[in-house]
Amino acid sequence: MRAIIVEDEKPAARLLSRKLEKLSIEVVQMLHSVEEAVSYFRSNAAPDLLFLDIQLSDGLSFEIFSQVEISSAVIFTTAYDEYALKAFKLNSIDYLLKPIDEDDLEAAVLKFRKRFEKKDQPDFNLEQLKQLFAPTSAKAYKSRFTVKIGAQLRIIELKDIELIFSENRGTYIHTIANRDYLIDQTMDEVEQELDPAQFFRVSRKFLVPLTSVKEITAYSNSRLKIIPATYKADEVILSREKVADFKKWLE
Repeated sequence: MRAIIVEDEKPAARLLSRKLEKLSIEVVQMLHSVEEAVSYFRSNAAPDLLFLDIQLSDGLSFEIFSQVEISSAVIFTTAYDEYALKAFKLNSIDYLLKPIDEDDLEAAVLKFRKRFEKKDQPDFNLEQLKQLFAPTSAKAYKSRFTVKIGAQLRIIELKDIELIFSENRGTYIHTIANRDYLIDQTMDEVEQELDPAQFFRVSRKFLVPLTSVKEITAYSNSRLKIIPATYKADEVILSREKVADFKKWLE
């Protein structure tokens, strides 16, 4: 059996590939974006099985199917459990939540093999997939950051972020573990990629997640001061003009 992995996080793709090798599934290619996948499938045959992350770095994965025709069976892999029940309504083989459990992966592969042996592979239904995302996918927001530390990569989940700040033309993630990580993006770029229901742009310097807003005090000139648990380098001050929007955001 031949498979292709479409996953924007390369370490996750390599890990899944190793797990599939143990199950005698040959991974012939790992693709990391909508653009890369479209380019590949325009000139290469579709595999027996496609492991597909729902949200990629440059868009939602259903965009691949709107540009090229792919007849492969599909197993979804994603960190977004809110899509799980809906995904089962599609003719996909299975839906695996990250981090992928090896037993769940083996069960999904077994399910695929049974269908494959019966020549009963499901047809991929693009219209159903579009409907799956229609209510919630006006925009795909970032679910985690991947930062480079020397020769290594580290994944930072949103739940571990205390705030994001800019300093000396650099943008940094400050975690609840009191660590700072430089990311290769501007504050404006980061703000556009994060769900505004979960992150608020307090000022030009700070983006704060809802989970870290636990202590707020009054400040001069009708402003507010947010007191993070570990970040002490600078005061996190909310301007008077943003107070009303901030209070509405907290509701």
